[in-house]
Amino acid sequence: QDTVAVLPAYFSLPPEKAIRQELDKKYANRVLHDVGLGICVFDITEAGEGKVRYGDGCYWYRVTFRVVVFRPFASEVILAKVKSSSEEGIRLSLGFFDDLYVPTTYLPQPSTFDPNEQAYFWLPDSELTSSTEMLDTPLTSRMYIDRNELVRIRVESDEFFDDEPGPPKATEGVVVQRPLRRSPFQITCSIAEQGLGPVSWWDGSGVEQNDTEAMEEG
Repeated sequence: QDTVAVLPAYFSLPPEKAIRQELDKKYANRVLHDVGLGICVFDITEAGEGKVRYGDGCYWYRVTFRVVVFRPFASEVILAKVKSSSEEGIRLSLGFFDDLYVPTTYLPQPSTFDPNEQAYFWLPDSELTSSTEMLDTPLTSRMYIDRNELVRIRVESDEFFDDEPGPPKATEGVVVQRPLRRSPFQITCSIAEQGLGPVSWWDGSGVEQNDTEAMEEG
């Protein structure tokens, strides 16, 4: 439920369309804490009569509505593209959402980060455990996870953060800098099991061709 204001400029629109427009401005592409990422308004189930408040000239409506939300469940398998890699892990993108992460603990083993390529690689059927040893292996034995590569991932967990901005705090005369602000909604994923990881690793393993083509086009 919410109370929304429709500006006089939109009085010519049908009330439902004007209300939906205002709701989309507020909820589309916004993280709803402990709910997920709002995509768009699905429908309006109830709307009260518009009332004018003194001094602003808007119509105010009390509405009940439903919102389409993105929040994949734990163990759900989805397709994403590699956005970047660092020594902390891999960051992935769905096009409309860029805060999916694969930490090093959820990479196939043995694997390591190649600073020259700025990408991780996996050594299948290898027993090496040292990054130094793995970086000395021939390139032909490495299976890289390159930027923009389409990968199949499994959702492990999600987490919401409420890092409100504000001035630095002062403790006994010493200014304490705030930590860097985190994304309000982050999803931790895994590619450590059979069938997960770059789609090119598992050709013919059952990935729907239409889904793959749709991700590549996006």
